[in-house]
Amino acid sequence: MFRLQANNSAKLQSLAGPSRIGRRSTGLKQDFARIERGKRNRALILIVPVFLFVLVMFVGPIGLFLFRSVDNSIVPRTLPRTVAALEEWDRRDLPSEAAFAAIVADLRAAKQTGNTAAVLARRLNAAQVGFRSLILKTANKLPEEAPPSWHEALIQLDRKWGEHETWAVLKNESGRITPSYLLAALDLQLAPDGSVQATPAERALYRPLLWRTLEISGEVALLCLLLGYPTAFVLSVTPQRWANILMIGVLLPFWTSLLVRTTAWVILLQGNGPVNQGLLWLGFVEAPLQLIFNRFGVLVAMVQVLLPFMILPLYSVMKGISPQHVRAARSLGATTRTAFLRVYLPQTLPGVAAGSLLVFIMALGYYITPALVGGPNDQMISYFVSYHLNETNNWGMASALGAILLVATVLLIVLLGRAVAVRRVLGR
Repeated sequence: MFRLQANNSAKLQSLAGPSRIGRRSTGLKQDFARIERGKRNRALILIVPVFLFVLVMFVGPIGLFLFRSVDNSIVPRTLPRTVAALEEWDRRDLPSEAAFAAIVADLRAAKQTGNTAAVLARRLNAAQVGFRSLILKTANKLPEEAPPSWHEALIQLDRKWGEHETWAVLKNESGRITPSYLLAALDLQLAPDGSVQATPAERALYRPLLWRTLEISGEVALLCLLLGYPTAFVLSVTPQRWANILMIGVLLPFWTSLLVRTTAWVILLQGNGPVNQGLLWLGFVEAPLQLIFNRFGVLVAMVQVLLPFMILPLYSVMKGISPQHVRAARSLGATTRTAFLRVYLPQTLPGVAAGSLLVFIMALGYYITPALVGGPNDQMISYFVSYHLNETNNWGMASALGAILLVATVLLIVLLGRAVAVRRVLGR
C-alpha cells in the first residue's frame, strides 16, 4: 500500500514538474518583455525632444513654405462675391450682370481695407500679365453712384472686362488651392477653358533653368570625382602620419567663409588677376582670358568649395579596403589595370555614389558662388528663388521653384537607391 502511494506521488510530481517549469519560463519571458518595453520607453522619452525640435524648427517651416506654392486664399478672401457668382458660369459667353456687380462690390471693399487690392492685383498678375493695372485702375475709378448696368460701365472703364479671357482667369483662380505656381515653375499655365497648356516661348524661363541647374550640378559632381578619387587614394595609401597632414589641407577650406572663398576667386580669375598675369608671363596666351562671369568661373569656384565633400566619403571607403585583395589578383596573373578595374574599383563604388550624391545635392542649392562669378546664363534656380522672395515678393513662385527642386532631388535619391539595389541583386 505504501509502495502504491509512493508511486502515485512520484507520478504526480512528474506531471507537475513540466507545468511548473513552463510557468517559470512564461514568467521569465514576461519579465524580459517588461524590461525591453522599459528600454524602448526610455529611448522614446530621450528621442522626443529631438524629434519635436526637428519638427518645429525644420519640418514645420519647410512645410509651410512649400504650402505657399499652392496657397490661393487671397483670391476667395478678397473676392468672395465674385467667386460665388462665377461658380455657375459655363465659360461660354461673358458672365451675368450679377458677376459684374459682385466684382465691383468686392473691389470697393478691398480698397477700403488698405493694400488688399494691391496684394490681389499682384497675385492675379502672376496668372496673367496686365491684371495688376486692371485691378488697381478699376478699384480707383469706380463711380460713386450705381449705373444702370455694371456690365457696360466696367467695359467702358476698361475694355478688358469685356474679354472672355479676363473672367476665365478669375474663374481659374477662384479656389483656395491653385496649381498656377507649380505649372508656371514648369513653363505651363491654365488656359481659359481650364486646361493646361505650354507657356508662350518668349515667356518660357524655368524649364531651361531647371535643366541648367541639373547640368551645372552634374558637371561639378563629375569634376569633383575626377579630382577627388586620386586624392582620396593617395590619402588611403600614405602612412598615417603624413596622411593626417594632407587631411588638414583637405579640411582647410572649411575654416574659411564661403563668401570669402568666392570673392578670392573673383580676384584670382579677373582680367588683370594673378592667373591671367601668370599665363601672359609664361607666354601661353597673348591676351587675358575671360575666366570669370562665365561657366568656367562657376565650375572652378564650386569645385574648390565642394571637393572635400567628395574626398571624405571616398577616403573612408578606401581606407577599409585591404591591399591584400589587389595583391591576390596580381599574383593570379591580373595586370595592374585589370586588378584596379575588376577588384579595387568595384569596392570603392559605395564611396563614389555617396560622394557624388552629396556633391550633386549641395550644388543644386548653390546661390552665392554662381551669383558672384557666373554670368546671366549661369544662374541657377536658387538665384530666382531669392529674386522672387526679395525683389518681387512673390512667395508662391519662390515656393514652387523650391518644391520642383526638392522633387528633383528626391527622385534622384530614389533612382540611385534603386540602381544600388539592382546592382546588389545582380552581384548575387
